[in-house]
Amino acid sequence: MIKVAVAGSEGRMGKRIIALAEKDKELEVVARFDIGVSPEPEISKCDVLIEFTAPEATVEHVLIARKLKKAVVIGTTALTAKDSEAIKAASSDIPVVLSPNMSIGVNLLFKLCQDAARILSADYKIKMTEAHHVHKKDAPSGTAKKLAQIVSQERKANAANIPIESIREGEIIGDHKVIFDSPTESIELSHSAKTRDTFAAGAIKAAKFLKGRKSGLYTMRDVLGM
Repeated sequence: MIKVAVAGSEGRMGKRIIALAEKDKELEVVARFDIGVSPEPEISKCDVLIEFTAPEATVEHVLIARKLKKAVVIGTTALTAKDSEAIKAASSDIPVVLSPNMSIGVNLLFKLCQDAARILSADYKIKMTEAHHVHKKDAPSGTAKKLAQIVSQERKANAANIPIESIREGEIIGDHKVIFDSPTESIELSHSAKTRDTFAAGAIKAAKFLKGRKSGLYTMRDVLGM
């Protein structure tokens, strides 16, 4: 049995992670906490902390997890370079899965876009669109930034030069589209999340992956064996 603590337990993602984890026979939710609760006593109870909060809180919780030698799954977005460096430093002592998107489908999209960027010539211009609910604070989304990073690395180009249209509308869970457009044809690769359970299920899969792992910084590609 893997003992799990869920940070941001009152948020949209936190609630769905708890709901799915409580149905999973391999997991036990031993702690759940949000703003106003001292995190260290809660994190001390678990084997794995699942973290979907805000960047500042995430870094604080990771430092506590490092001190207590607890594994961490991080799905928080809008992390700064400094935040990412702090998480990377912590992973020298504890196992960490860090991903801007925990969805299995989105991580397949990452791979498909990488393959397309490698195979298609520079005649195929790349542009992206992403759409989320009006409550989402960061734009472009962390997933869109990751997609831009992936395709730009394949083409040895600057990710900042890839146009990304961001839409904030209604209660959209998360839509991403990558278009490879040439004078002769257009190829579209896209993903649309129907519910937040797709992200929650990925986070739970990542928590299971960390059981018995040595320290290090892992991605969902490691979790999925891609």
